[in-house]
Amino acid sequence: MIDLAEAQRVVLESCPPAAPVTVGLDDACGLVLAADVVAAEDVPPFANSAVDGYAVVAGDTAGAGPGAAVELAVAGEVAAGQAPPDEPLTAGSAIRIMTGAPIPPGADAVVMVEDSERVDGGARVKLSASVQAGSGVRSAASDVAAGTVLFHVGTVVTPAVLGVLASVNARRVEAYPAARVAVLSTGDELVTDGSPLAPGQIRESNLTMLVPMLQAARCQVTSYGVVPDDEARLEAVLCEAAAGHDAIVTSGGVSMGDYDVVKAVLGRIAEMTWMQVAIKPAKPFAFGLLDGTPVFGLPGNPVSSLVSFEMFARPALRRMMGHRRLARPSVVAVCDAELSRRPDGKTHLVRVIGEWADDGRFHVVPVSAQGSHQLAATALANGIAVLSDGDSVPAGGEIAVLLLDR
Repeated sequence: MIDLAEAQRVVLESCPPAAPVTVGLDDACGLVLAADVVAAEDVPPFANSAVDGYAVVAGDTAGAGPGAAVELAVAGEVAAGQAPPDEPLTAGSAIRIMTGAPIPPGADAVVMVEDSERVDGGARVKLSASVQAGSGVRSAASDVAAGTVLFHVGTVVTPAVLGVLASVNARRVEAYPAARVAVLSTGDELVTDGSPLAPGQIRESNLTMLVPMLQAARCQVTSYGVVPDDEARLEAVLCEAAAGHDAIVTSGGVSMGDYDVVKAVLGRIAEMTWMQVAIKPAKPFAFGLLDGTPVFGLPGNPVSSLVSFEMFARPALRRMMGHRRLARPSVVAVCDAELSRRPDGKTHLVRVIGEWADDGRFHVVPVSAQGSHQLAATALANGIAVLSDGDSVPAGGEIAVLLLDR
């Protein structure tokens, strides 16, 4: 058997980052930047009001307060999107101003509207608060200064990052493209149409699970469905998939010693390595290249397929898409129940359900059944506890847990 770290190394070395592409903002969310983004503009581009109120010369408000209002002449009004007045504001005057509107020349502060009262038919305003110069003012470039490196290579474009890019008019960026992934299952025993099961048949579940897992990893997914146990048909599908995709994910037919059309076809047309990985579940795993396209052969048992995807396919696909963090985030968790195992030369990947407790730590319990075919028990798991070869972890013990997006 091959240990987990070595199997992961073999896979990752064959899945380098894709060549960067130039994309517009509409297509950038979720991608990873392949070049630094430098701001070409100041944000905000001009000094503007942080509040609704009155733009003033700060010195004119000296002495104002509850019961001691300062009265100023209202010289005009400026709203967001309008140009400021051409004439500078003079002492003894104020200009009504809205949030985001440019600060008029001559003004150096804004009094909030809550501290004001219009009088004399609106020609004057009483201000019941004094302010210092700069109060209520957002100065030009106070968020971003032109020439600043905003985001470095490796940054994931989140919705907030996207907003910043739009704010500095970075309409196009260099990024690693989303991986185009073909996914398929094989087997004449798989039923997909809801019809009654004949003897020996089972209902398809792996493909239904893997498609959204790939989509959650930000891949562009093409499902080839369930391919029958026909070598010519499977070879045609795999060759078509390799020609139009960056990776292929298959489910089933990778166990050592079992004759299966997947092994027969891939063994003939691709450079494959058939592994027995020292983990439980998901020991059988296949990986190789078909005309340069990575092929991930996941085992057929549904829990094994899920775990194998998390340990091998997902990290490799993330590397292809330029991510720096390949594995799931990990925490040291507290076991609220024993995680049972015995020494067997394998790393056990125990599915767990965990939550953050009042002590600030993540507490876990194993799901009710750990069999590689028992997907119903694993479905609500939000973590995978990594148990090195050895004995059980007792209740109260600590264990490393990979956090899943569940």
